[in-house]
Amino acid sequence: MRGTPIRQCVGCGARRDKVELLRVVNNKNEILVDPRGNLPGRGAYLCPNQECLDKAWENGKLNKALKTELSEDIYQQLVEEINNEWLIK
Repeated sequence: MRGTPIRQCVGCGARRDKVELLRVVNNKNEILVDPRGNLPGRGAYLCPNQECLDKAWENGKLNKALKTELSEDIYQQLVEEINNEWLIK
């Protein structure tokens, strides 16, 4: 019997079910939040909270996972996405 795929948060390192994490995608140098988890491109997973995003941003793990240099504007967009979309659930 197959279960839900397990992924690791790039911020805190916690291993959780894929559906519990927020996927961020680098699709041809366009950084997108992928709520369904099916967009093409290089993905990184985060726990849907501000603390994990901050950790991943500060230690450069999000840049490394997405193989690109993220700007402050992209960081702010991710903050807004987490606060608007994920806190509702």
